[in-house]
Amino acid sequence: MSNRRSALGRGIGALIPPAPPVSDVGAGPARSEGKQTEIPIEAIDANPEQPRRRFEAVELDRLADSIRQHGVLQPIVVRRAGERYELVVGERRWRAARAAGRDTIPAVIADFTSEGLLEIALVENVQRHDLNPMELAHAFRALAHSGLTQEEIGRKVSLDRSTVANHLRLLELPRDLQEDVEARRISAGHAKALLQVANPERRRHLRDRVLREQLSVRAVEQLARGHAGPRAKRAAKAVAGSDPNLERVLDGLRQRFQTRVRIQGDARRGRVEIEYVGDGDLQRITAILLGDV
Repeated sequence: MSNRRSALGRGIGALIPPAPPVSDVGAGPARSEGKQTEIPIEAIDANPEQPRRRFEAVELDRLADSIRQHGVLQPIVVRRAGERYELVVGERRWRAARAAGRDTIPAVIADFTSEGLLEIALVENVQRHDLNPMELAHAFRALAHSGLTQEEIGRKVSLDRSTVANHLRLLELPRDLQEDVEARRISAGHAKALLQVANPERRRHLRDRVLREQLSVRAVEQLARGHAGPRAKRAAKAVAGSDPNLERVLDGLRQRFQTRVRIQGDARRGRVEIEYVGDGDLQRITAILLGDV
């Protein structure tokens, strides 16, 4: 494992070396790697891999007011991009400093490759609890496309593999419901319950009820089961009618595979379904089935 990945495991603070404070004066482009310096705000571009896509105007205004009074208390982290700089950590501070009318901002210049930008920005945002569930889901998918398994993603952000898988399932929602989650009109729990409803029109009707009646997640889960498709209903009926021994087997399988498992049939004859999300999850489950882990 590289030093950069080890630093991620210890938290975002491990990426920023200690540096003495500098005076708040204008300066040209910095040339000292790893040291805190002042960089012109207009010479910095946003991180294209930034997982956070929503910046609340009220929060930015509040931070801008604080910066006007006290300055930027913690440096941002940037990397070189030709004659300019690219943000790695601290986009909210950068945006607020610009709104506060500052010409420069304290920054640390670090050497990161493009493939590491998403990992670093994701860790920083997760540690600050700055990402909504859909932003996490998109970031997890991008990391999965880069070749990481769900288990590896979970280790990087200190989350269980099942939590990563549950976030990835949110990407199965239609775009309008994803926007509801992003805007916090419905929670991730509501969204996962709505995924049980196969019919788009019924799903939309139930979503409207969630907003209108402020339904709890548990209530939506119960209503969603009533709207589930024939296949889901048969699976639920099969599990509900199983004997205690079969239920224990089902619990053991879910614990072992850390994903949704269904048993249809009885102790004499039936079928076991194991759900996976993405190629990495399929490989993980296959390795367990084949005894490779």
